[in-house]
Amino acid sequence: SGTIDQVTRPTRSGNNTMPAITIDGHACTFEGRTTILQVALANDVTIPYYCYHPGLSIVASCRICLAEIAAPDPRHENKVELIPKLMPTCQTLAADGMQVDTRSPKAIANQKAVMEYLLINHPLDCPVCDQAGECYLQDYSFRYGQASSRFEEDKIKQPKKDIGPHVLLYADRCIMCSRCVRFTQEVTGSSEIGVFGRGNHEQIDIFPGRPLDNALSANVIDICPVGALLDKDFLMSMRVWNLRTTPSVDGITASGDNISIEWNEDRIYRIKPRTNMDVNQWWISDEIRYGWKFVHREDRLRSPKRMQLGSPIECDWTRAYQDVDEGWRRIIKEKDAGALAVIVSPMLSCEEAYLLGTLARGLDPQAMLAIGPIPTEGEDKSFPGGYKLYAEKCPNARGVRRALELVAGGRTPVLRFEDALTSLADPACDVATVLLTGNYPDPWTDAALVKALAKKFVVAVDTFSNDLTAKADVLLPGATWAEKAGIFENANYRLQSFHQAVAVIELAKCEGQIALDLMAVMGQRPKCRFDPEAIRREMGGAFVSEVHHPASPLTREPDMEYVEL
Repeated sequence: SGTIDQVTRPTRSGNNTMPAITIDGHACTFEGRTTILQVALANDVTIPYYCYHPGLSIVASCRICLAEIAAPDPRHENKVELIPKLMPTCQTLAADGMQVDTRSPKAIANQKAVMEYLLINHPLDCPVCDQAGECYLQDYSFRYGQASSRFEEDKIKQPKKDIGPHVLLYADRCIMCSRCVRFTQEVTGSSEIGVFGRGNHEQIDIFPGRPLDNALSANVIDICPVGALLDKDFLMSMRVWNLRTTPSVDGITASGDNISIEWNEDRIYRIKPRTNMDVNQWWISDEIRYGWKFVHREDRLRSPKRMQLGSPIECDWTRAYQDVDEGWRRIIKEKDAGALAVIVSPMLSCEEAYLLGTLARGLDPQAMLAIGPIPTEGEDKSFPGGYKLYAEKCPNARGVRRALELVAGGRTPVLRFEDALTSLADPACDVATVLLTGNYPDPWTDAALVKALAKKFVVAVDTFSNDLTAKADVLLPGATWAEKAGIFENANYRLQSFHQAVAVIELAKCEGQIALDLMAVMGQRPKCRFDPEAIRREMGGAFVSEVHHPASPLTREPDMEYVEL
């Protein structure tokens, strides 16, 4: 590093013809039409920036990314010559042979000046700000700012505003990067946020009578580099450095959006988008961001129940499994083939669907295999920025079908829920016992289903009570997607794995473990722990070769050093 004339031009070897630039002494190659900042980010070279975001247009307004640049001049035989003024790296296109210095005295002076201007009216409220710990202003003030302030006048105070159902605006913390303005203009196309006022009274705000209430509104919280736009739901609930992060996949819609579940002590505090350009880009919908609340609802089913004298009573898992074993053996012995039906919820993972189907076919080679109801709401909706909302409100309808078809082996069809319900309601139907899984976040049973199963031996696995669980002969409490690992297949037939974030609530079990336990009870395989990766190897095919896996679970390290006293 150092001044620009101390930096040497990168050398190439062999047949490597990729263009290259030097950034602070680091040789960086690139392809295509790209900016200096984008090259730096791709090569893990640090250049400070505020207003730039890869999903938004480039405005070069924050000016902290300015650097000294020397570029080949075609008028002087491509000799590398210093450009006389600082240039914004977010907007300047990279050119082969270019030399960039963000650590020269001139560039450092600019960084310190920008930080000083930004902090003139910024309140000193880091101790009570939710953005503390993940704030660009806080980090850059430490790295690029000055140790003391020269400002002696009164700070201009801006109001705190409620600008939508999910977002609070702390206007005096805003640095006018305009990311939120561009997001509502370019990604959602709704343009609720604008820039109002001039000079030091300039501020972002919503237009009168138009709250920030689009389906992707909370993404402005993620892209705000400071604490100006905050999440009402997460406000004052947990310090971010105490959160652990687990990569996961949307568990409530068919989008397959890549998400990060952030939790502490087995409690989820927020869900944020995880960048995947093939699925959700940088965004998630508000429905996905806030739809996890059912995981911690107080009315979750927490222990097995068995029917005794017409009333469900709590019991332990051993007794519940014993009732299932006795009931199934008696019925299958009496009815022979075709006496068992398994209806697998599209809320479950592929591995769980496979195990439940294998359990059924191991007991009854002619067992009916069906998919549970697939809830939909409205129609699919696409936004100008390319993000798509899906009307299908379950994560794995296609994956469950694929897994059950693997079990069926093409011998019998996997039925839709509507067809299975029609068959079960037929008095001539041979099915005498049904294993049914729910796991929906919202009520899903109806009178027709309860009536069709009225005279059958019903084993229900669910997370919440409903009309059917109240009448089930055996009720087993299941787990939500955040409490287990597995694979989901989204609306575009993309198989994606996800990790377990929080522990299963007390006395409940994931459906995969329940299936393995029942296999052990029925003598199909020895008792073992549910291991999604091992089950995928057993399934083989696309479940091994076509699955997209997330990066390793993320860890957040505190900036400060802890010293034992």
